[in-house]
Amino acid sequence: MTLAEIRASAIAPALELLPAQMTSPEAVVMLLAIGLQESRFQHRRQLVGRPPRPAGPATGFWQFERGGGVTGVLSHRASRDHAHALCRSRDVIAAPAEVWVALQHDDVLAAGFARLLLWTDPHRLPALGDAQAAWDLYIRTWRPGKPHRQTWDALYVQALSEVLHG
Repeated sequence: MTLAEIRASAIAPALELLPAQMTSPEAVVMLLAIGLQESRFQHRRQLVGRPPRPAGPATGFWQFERGGGVTGVLSHRASRDHAHALCRSRDVIAAPAEVWVALQHDDVLAAGFARLLLWTDPHRLPALGDAQAAWDLYIRTWRPGKPHRQTWDALYVQALSEVLHG
C-alpha cells in the first residue's frame, strides 16, 4: 500500500474520529514513519520464524501487542476515553482481545490506536524534520523489542516527504 493510500484510507478517517487537537502534520509524519518502521504497510501480523510467517504477537500495520499497546491505550488516563469512543465508532468491543483481533483487519482502528499511543507521551510531537526526536518518541512509546535505528532515518524522510509534498 502506498503512503498516500494509507493516509487516505486509514490515517485521515482515524483522525476524523479523534479530537481535533490530535490532528497535525507532525502526527501524520509520526504515524507514517512508525507504520513504515513496524510493517512497511505490508504486514498486518508480525512476522516470526525462519522462513518468516505471520504468526507473531503484534497485529495491524502499527504492530500492537494485546498486553502491551492495546491494553495501554485502552487503560491510560490520557487515551482511554478516546479509545473507547473510537472502538464504539468502529463497532469493536473495547477489550484487549477484541481490539487486538480487529486491528488486523481495521486499518482505521489501527491508525487511531497508533495516534492514541503517541498521545499518551507527555512530550510534544517532534518538529517536522527532527528525525532523532521522532526516533526517541517511537522508542518511548512503542518500546520495540529489536529496534532498527539504521532504517529509521530513510523511512522518516519518506514519511516527511509524503506529508510535505504528497
